[in-house]
Amino acid sequence: MTMRKLIFILPVLLIAVSCADKAKEKIVYPETAKVDTVDIYFGHEVADPYRWLEDDNSEQTKNWVNAQNEVTQNYLSKIPFRDYIKNRLTELWDYPRNSAPFKKGGYYFIFKNDGLQNQSVAYYTRSLDEEPKVLLDPNLLSDDGTVSLTEFSVSECGKYLAYGISRGGSDWNEFFVKDIETGEDLKEDHIQWVKFSGVTWYKNGFYYSQYPEPKAGDELKGVNENNKVYYHEIGTPQSKDKLIYEDTKNPNWSFYVDITEDMKYMGISVTESTTGNALYIRDIKTQKQTVLVDNFESSYYIVDHINGKLLIMTNNNAPKYKIVAVDPHNPERENWVDFIPEAEGVLNGISLVGGKIIASYMEDAHSKIRIFDLSGKYLYDIDNQEVGSIGGFSGKIEDNETFYTVTSFTTPATIYRYDVASNKSELYESSAVDFDASKYETKQIFYTSKDGTKVPMFIVHKKGLKLDGNRPTLLYGYGGFNISLTPSFSITRLIWLENDGVFAMANTRGGGEYGETWHKAGTILQKQNVFDDFIAAAEYLIDNKYTSNKRLAIQGGSNGGLLVGAVANQRPDLFAVAFPAVGVMDMLRYHKFTIGRYWATDYGTSEDSEEMFLYLKGYSPLHNVNPETYPATLVTTADHDDRVVPAHSFKYIAALQATYTGNNPVLIRIDTKAGHGAGKPTSMVIQEYADLWAFAFYNMDFKPVNNN
Repeated sequence: MTMRKLIFILPVLLIAVSCADKAKEKIVYPETAKVDTVDIYFGHEVADPYRWLEDDNSEQTKNWVNAQNEVTQNYLSKIPFRDYIKNRLTELWDYPRNSAPFKKGGYYFIFKNDGLQNQSVAYYTRSLDEEPKVLLDPNLLSDDGTVSLTEFSVSECGKYLAYGISRGGSDWNEFFVKDIETGEDLKEDHIQWVKFSGVTWYKNGFYYSQYPEPKAGDELKGVNENNKVYYHEIGTPQSKDKLIYEDTKNPNWSFYVDITEDMKYMGISVTESTTGNALYIRDIKTQKQTVLVDNFESSYYIVDHINGKLLIMTNNNAPKYKIVAVDPHNPERENWVDFIPEAEGVLNGISLVGGKIIASYMEDAHSKIRIFDLSGKYLYDIDNQEVGSIGGFSGKIEDNETFYTVTSFTTPATIYRYDVASNKSELYESSAVDFDASKYETKQIFYTSKDGTKVPMFIVHKKGLKLDGNRPTLLYGYGGFNISLTPSFSITRLIWLENDGVFAMANTRGGGEYGETWHKAGTILQKQNVFDDFIAAAEYLIDNKYTSNKRLAIQGGSNGGLLVGAVANQRPDLFAVAFPAVGVMDMLRYHKFTIGRYWATDYGTSEDSEEMFLYLKGYSPLHNVNPETYPATLVTTADHDDRVVPAHSFKYIAALQATYTGNNPVLIRIDTKAGHGAGKPTSMVIQEYADLWAFAFYNMDFKPVNNN
């Protein structure tokens, strides 16, 4: 989806609120109407009394949203240090930061943010020794910063920029084309109803994939089907775009197009879920198309076409990924040759720059970069030995320089220039954030989960911190879809660290930290492993005196929101505060909205079998609310979230407010003109986290001060 030095003194009048005081508070929640809706799964009746909240366009739902927000904001407004946290976050955020430069079409491109700009601005220059010029400022596309940049693709000749925007955080994109030299948008080139598509340039245009225009009112919740690939020629309207590929027999399939650097081969990746893809290869000159892979059992990504062979990254018979070489004229699988075999670490990505292959690996959830020659022979590791997350390395095979960034939990992105021929990195730019990372330490521990599995966890805090079981602690997790959690810098978490707090991140099963085997161990009928891993992480933090159940907050978003909701139901005694964000909370109906069906390879669906239905219902946050014990809970979602529709969070909080009988607050915060999280303007992010951390500290009986 990241300062000037100011000393901020907490006013003497700021006082902590005791548990006894808070226990006297009585929140009057909005009354949520119930309907007599019952679904039958394999003979089992399941009531769905809040089904009406799935209609995001109804006046009844809009009134309910307003009422919930009013109650939540009234509660938050009474927290005495909420404004202090917002001001401190604003201080921390206010420092200039840039992206790593990348080169295309004779230009260098850089994204810059002066500190508090809602969206970063794109600049370009012929030489890095010259002052770059503004190419595209997304802040000018709306008055409130809610229009964000989603795609940025420069044509091979360097004449055009194709860019995509999202309005209000929706996954729906619009594409435009800009003349780089004049800075003007072309009048005809406006493409709508694009979702989950890139721009792939070819000659005087580009390929993209598109869904049909949805029915009015279904834009943010309707099922997305019948994806198609088009070719757009520069200077023509979308109505003239040429249909390149579709599959009318399989409306649930989606397509993504890529082209090798030499423009000889097109790859069409075919997906029906978040796991695995089929792959078709098309000879661009002859237009002959070959089905290279006809199933979805493994993943395949075209790297490039080198020395007459297609290099393909795959986890087929290699859970941690490898590179295979495929002769496009003899593409049968028995002719495939291992080019870079599977290694100990997980292969994350490949770049071809400076006549070398730059391979990014992950070992124990942090980055390792290895260099190979064009025959696949290992040469050496990159000379940068910092432990953290390393990304970048864009460029062409003839370029001798590239740029990359290194980031950690306590250090923002540091940019390096890399000379490929000499394997030398030199510091290009470091951050000016007003935060002394030298005062803090990060350690990685391995704890034991319920079934004996060793699970890694990063723990960050001040050096020499007294572990007295009383530190305010934030535990973060995700655990799904082969997504790996690696060290990253977050301004928002600095509030915890500078207040003698602890940040912990658990690398639970379901993620990709150890490849496909680790991923599958947290899916379908093994999903409980993810929850057990997270619960064991919380127990480790408590048992080892980092914190207690009165000072432990848990946070996760999307699939991580499901994680937080599930463990809050299963072990509410462990946590003081729960933050399920944009979560998948209704496990029986998630696949019925937008692109939700794609998640079935991780979750299974309630219609698969009675066993699968009962398993899903057994952990679904909506269907397992604990009436007596519950952590203080602040659910967050947004009205434009068409990835995990807000109905999940709406129904969950309605059930929680109706069922829970204890004294802890159970509230929902619903952003407007925002989506699943990507592209959210800085001003909205600062306010959101001021609310979250104020809520957390208030319900931990902890008073934050600036101890940095």
